[in-house]
Amino acid sequence: MSAELRRVDGKPVLRFERLLRHPPAKVWRAVTEPGELAHWFPAAVAVDGRALRFTFPDGGGNGGEVLESDPPKVFAFRWHTDVLRFELLPHDDGTLLVFTHVLSAEPSAGRTAAGWDACFGALEASLAGEDFTRPTDWLGPMERYVREFGLDEGHADGTTVRFVRDLVWKPLDEVWALFTEGSADLPVRAANPHVPPGPVTAREEPGLLAFDSPTGRVRWEFRHDPDQGTTVELTHAVRDPGFVPTALAAWHVHLELFFAATFGEVRCPWPADRVAELTDRYARRASGAAVSRASD
Repeated sequence: MSAELRRVDGKPVLRFERLLRHPPAKVWRAVTEPGELAHWFPAAVAVDGRALRFTFPDGGGNGGEVLESDPPKVFAFRWHTDVLRFELLPHDDGTLLVFTHVLSAEPSAGRTAAGWDACFGALEASLAGEDFTRPTDWLGPMERYVREFGLDEGHADGTTVRFVRDLVWKPLDEVWALFTEGSADLPVRAANPHVPPGPVTAREEPGLLAFDSPTGRVRWEFRHDPDQGTTVELTHAVRDPGFVPTALAAWHVHLELFFAATFGEVRCPWPADRVAELTDRYARRASGAAVSRASD
């Protein structure tokens, strides 16, 4: 079963269900004991009373604490700024695992969901005493979840179009090099067939580039947080209100292509049909919102 993205008390929460054909006591050991977690959890876990320490394969790490432990039913803990909860429900075929992950940052939900899918595949293999081959295709699962969760959607506040997209853990220097392709002026990747280039108004390597397009000012801003990863925020102050749906559609596609390029997949040519489809969708969404406001 695929992950679901919900909002609980204003926070983004991923929810998974997995039917594991093993008794709750066995599953409990797999999700609580460091030696068992080592077979499937994304970081090595050390336990000292209620304190937890997580260490990643690259040597980085952070801490946490046990929040709830009710064997063999519920195990919950804080992992740095996130909260993970495992609920084990007896089932005729074994154990129904209900797992929730309270996220600190919603843009990361797509890659986090794809990561947990792989981890739970490893958990099932470990419980069965089988080997597990980690996936090599991360782009496809991430893109699927990004679409399902609506994390690829842009929003317009009046005539200001805005997108925020996760770029996983790519270092800023690598993202900037991909974005600019060595250009000291306006990079080709900064504009598209619907938003033509114009004079550069700001450039601060490796995080900021702004330019004046005939359609309005565009601003690309890249950020890296050591705890949350790398994101890009794109804003476009559109001059013509009637152009807003097209701007949303063009940047939606543009950022899809850029995300794929960060994984080494360059997609050509420009998908005009998809832009047309998305333009219609954004126009209908704006029309529906206008009708809703008028009826309030």
